[in-house]
Amino acid sequence: MTIVVTTPTGNVGSRVTRLLVQAGVRPTLFLRDPARLDPDLLDHVDTVRGDQGDAEAVLSVTADADALFWVDPPTGDPDPIATSARMGAVVARAVRENAVPRTVFLSSVGAEKRSGAGEIDGLARTEQQLDETGESVLHLRCGYFYSNLLLDPDALREGVLRTAMPVDHPMPWVDPRDIGDIVAARLLHTGWSGRRVEAVHGPADLTFAEAAAILRRVTGRPFRAERIADEDLHTALVTAGLSDKQADAIVRMSSGLRDGFTPENPRGTLGTTPTTLAAWAAQNLPSVSTAPGRGRGDIAVAAPAAGGEWISTTWARGTRRFP
Repeated sequence: MTIVVTTPTGNVGSRVTRLLVQAGVRPTLFLRDPARLDPDLLDHVDTVRGDQGDAEAVLSVTADADALFWVDPPTGDPDPIATSARMGAVVARAVRENAVPRTVFLSSVGAEKRSGAGEIDGLARTEQQLDETGESVLHLRCGYFYSNLLLDPDALREGVLRTAMPVDHPMPWVDPRDIGDIVAARLLHTGWSGRRVEAVHGPADLTFAEAAAILRRVTGRPFRAERIADEDLHTALVTAGLSDKQADAIVRMSSGLRDGFTPENPRGTLGTTPTTLAAWAAQNLPSVSTAPGRGRGDIAVAAPAAGGEWISTTWARGTRRFP
């Protein structure tokens, strides 16, 4: 079985890669820098260096694929939604021309809106492009990653969870490792076909206020949730060097999923994963005490993000840092 994995060093992709190896599969990893892989994996995988925006490279690496895991990669381009559409066209062409039997796409809660949700609109367009290939595709619409909290170590040390969402607004939170478990299972299972959409909502919906309370209990330190206004966020992002389209795409990821939005896929057995925020925090949060701080002028705010990874979007001098 030939399984191609994109972004194999990311929070989800790294978990997928290791599980495939442990299942006896030798996955093909498509990435820009193989040196970032865990050294212990190198004897168990095939690596192909390339960029996901390179249509010919993607076509080549998927030529004999039985299954593909596709993550829309962040690029920092001035128009992120247009870039996602371009990336979607690349993967759709490869899936269609190579007749890839099964593709798992890491999407996001909110993609079902199709428009009005900022960068998530790009994921929505990729869903549509993959649907049009006629091959079997599974869209995993995931919630807010626990690991996003680690992207703002200064705020964690200060005991502040900053968000553009109302602090009492419940939404699904999930451990990316649990997402990786689901992705690996779907890639290994050959019995599904057609167009499918599944939610990955974690163990429970949480507000940022509830998340802060959980972190207080786990760490024994004071934590609070703090909301930043849309206008203030947009101004701060542009001041930090982003284009107006980049800033608008980030703001709308939150504003588009607030009042009246209900996920198309309700919470259910398939999308409820086991790892709680408390369990994740007990294992991961001690690292923030030694994490480097951000530079002067950096901005961090929690917001849903492209690539299916809802992240605490940190901008430093106009450069977006992703997991």
